[in-house]
Amino acid sequence: MTELSRDELKKRYAARRAKVAAYLKEHGVGAAVFIDSEERREPALRYFTGHPSDAALIIFDDGASVLIPWDEILAKSQASCGKLIPYARYRNNAVAAVQANLNAASRIENRRAELPPSTPYLQFLKFVDAVPGWDMKITEEGVHAYAVRLRAVKDEYEIACLKEAARIGDLIIDRIEAEIGSIKTEIDVALLIERECRAHGCERTGFDTLAAGPERSWAIHCFPNYTAGAWPGGGLSILDFGVVCNGYTSDTTLTVAKGPLSDGQEQLLALVQKAADECLPLYRKGVPLRTAAEKADAVFAAAKRKMPHTLGHGIGLEVHEYPRVSAAMPESAVFEAGMVVTLEPGLYDEALGGCRLENDVLITEAGSEVISHSRIIRI
Repeated sequence: MTELSRDELKKRYAARRAKVAAYLKEHGVGAAVFIDSEERREPALRYFTGHPSDAALIIFDDGASVLIPWDEILAKSQASCGKLIPYARYRNNAVAAVQANLNAASRIENRRAELPPSTPYLQFLKFVDAVPGWDMKITEEGVHAYAVRLRAVKDEYEIACLKEAARIGDLIIDRIEAEIGSIKTEIDVALLIERECRAHGCERTGFDTLAAGPERSWAIHCFPNYTAGAWPGGGLSILDFGVVCNGYTSDTTLTVAKGPLSDGQEQLLALVQKAADECLPLYRKGVPLRTAAEKADAVFAAAKRKMPHTLGHGIGLEVHEYPRVSAAMPESAVFEAGMVVTLEPGLYDEALGGCRLENDVLITEAGSEVISHSRIIRI
């Protein structure tokens, strides 16, 4: 399932763009502009066309679309869109590319276009000046927010890609556990992940691996990401990594507990495992996201502890996607079938070290499926 024919992929991308076109028509917007660049990455480009990076995409309310890639050859190999025009034609300038293609769309009656919410104000003014015949808009709750919500619920192909990424991640975790006696440093384990993910056909790691030995595991996200420090040393060590399959990333965290441990360290491990076990049943269709987060908070509060981050987040083309599993989410935000969301309770103590246990959970019609198998490893 993770390998679809070019024609099947084209149909999926076209269907996604059609949903955007229908949204535009319903909301009186003539065009939506998406821009992916080194300055501001936009995963919607890959979601709607298959093109991996560095391009502009315009979707019109009549269903037409144009992709303007920096690498024309790569786009011809990877992407599917209504029309493909290389950036070089516009001097690799996003404003010029959007200007030319909006002005050429004389058939579009509604002359309103929405730009990405991340557009800097000075660049927004350039777009306004460049296309005086169009009403250029930026809004938080427009078509770009709609695209984020579309991406939150995965189709069967996306789920298959995420399951494959999780499967390969599990193989790497198994290898780490089997060879843990020969792993000496944070660098060793980080490079093992890099090598193994490429050997299994992954595109890359989902983010810079976070490997923290006992001297640094108190940090939520250790800085630097990994060093020549001991991993795993005596005490609590954390390893947070993901691998990418066809653009979709896993995200898992394991904790290695190397004894003997203090009572305080044992308490951290027990609390994190308890939170994971008691929150998982709340990862179900229709349950408010905040309910699971509040459960984790209650588990930790009973022991006078507090988790300094959210309980989870969506994953997909990005490692952090909508939704957040947080007590700050509104009651109306619920788990939906097709979401793939992390469950990652964690506690951190400057004296004791840290513990985080993170797995990827698919929300189904009947409940949930844990698709990765990270764990607390005792040695």
